[in-house]
Amino acid sequence: MFKQYELPYGFDALEPYIDKLTMETHYGKHHSGYTNNFNVALEKIGSKATSAEEILRSLNSINDESLKVAIRNNGGGYWNHNLYFSILAPNGLKKPKGALLAQINRDFTSYDKMVETLSNLGISRFGSGWAWLSKTKEGKLVATSTANQDNPLMEDKDLTPILGIDVWEHAYYLKYKNLRGDYIKAFWEVVDWTAVEKLYEL
Repeated sequence: MFKQYELPYGFDALEPYIDKLTMETHYGKHHSGYTNNFNVALEKIGSKATSAEEILRSLNSINDESLKVAIRNNGGGYWNHNLYFSILAPNGLKKPKGALLAQINRDFTSYDKMVETLSNLGISRFGSGWAWLSKTKEGKLVATSTANQDNPLMEDKDLTPILGIDVWEHAYYLKYKNLRGDYIKAFWEVVDWTAVEKLYEL
């Protein structure tokens, strides 16, 4: 049984960048639903896997096509949102430092260029999806985008996401309406780079 990430901050803690009602709906309805549906689907295939990463990296081993789709969508929604909510904080480290910053500078030339690259991926994603900052096994950083609740774990066994920008409308529409770019700009104000650094160093 996989458990939903427990928020260490209140639903209103990310105001004014991410509003309370959006957090209540996003976490309490959408993320909760993905978590429950993921567990139901896993029970149907009798999965004994101990990590969601293992499951998402081996989707092709699931023979039942309808259950594969259910696990892809809901398992992706579960894992993606666990990451998303875990790297946000009201008073987190505002900029990366140390080894992570050095790698950002190597792979993107600067922090600002990395923000621009990921922001553009999120803004240009047609329909629902995500923009990702992932690390390779060698520690290189890569920026990508996926549709729906897909993530790099499903597409490239060498990539592990360390930051994800949710660009589904449920992540921003109550406050920002159709202004996805404004939401993404606000997102960067509440990223906790201490949390992202820990994921980079794993």
